[in-house]
Amino acid sequence: MAKTFKGRVIAAGTCTAKALVSHGGFNTLASYQSPMLTGDREVKCSDQNNPDLYKRPLRGVALCLPETIGSTTGGMVLYTVCAHGMQPACMLFSKTIDSLAASGAILADIWTDQTMPVIDELGQEFLDYVKDGMTITVNSGGEVVVS
Repeated sequence: MAKTFKGRVIAAGTCTAKALVSHGGFNTLASYQSPMLTGDREVKCSDQNNPDLYKRPLRGVALCLPETIGSTTGGMVLYTVCAHGMQPACMLFSKTIDSLAASGAILADIWTDQTMPVIDELGQEFLDYVKDGMTITVNSGGEVVVS
């Protein structure tokens, strides 16, 4: 059975992908540092402090998170990941996205040819409901369907 959630659009777009869920904060720099330095095309998460994601491929998944944490470089990391085609299919936040991560997603949307929809404020019910491997469809206007 599918369930629909509505959030706020940070970077527009549509996609369908399998969910990868973290219930802890997402440290953008720690998660992408090793794949960016080594050229890992699977883009395995290098943040050993996030057991939900550590060593799991981030590329092409619907990344479902509460929020980002960590470095002030987070926005630039997101932009760079998109510029190199290493980004998740979408980033979906239960809470409000921080301004640095939002700026990176917006710049990537404007300055690259890549698409990475970003929706925030989906609510705790979204994060409680979604499980790894579920199918996520992001529609226009901030609608996220989980099945």
